[in-house]
Amino acid sequence: MFTLLQTLPSSLPTLPQDASWVAGWGTLSLVNAGLAQAKQRSGLLWWVFSLLLGPIATFLVVVLPRVERKGIVVTPPRV
Repeated sequence: MFTLLQTLPSSLPTLPQDASWVAGWGTLSLVNAGLAQAKQRSGLLWWVFSLLLGPIATFLVVVLPRVERKGIVVTPPRV
């Protein structure tokens, strides 16, 4: 068992140095989806936009105003 733990880190796959930007781009797309959902926008749609546009989508989701949904009334719970 102990020998397995010693060999485990060396057997895990690693990203090549020139492909590390893919991890950053994917992380940025997830952050953008979260920002979009916080502004009442579609997280899935902005995730796809972010995969295609990257930092430009970040700029757009930050600059665009929050969407006010019509017809949905949310009342806070009474204490």
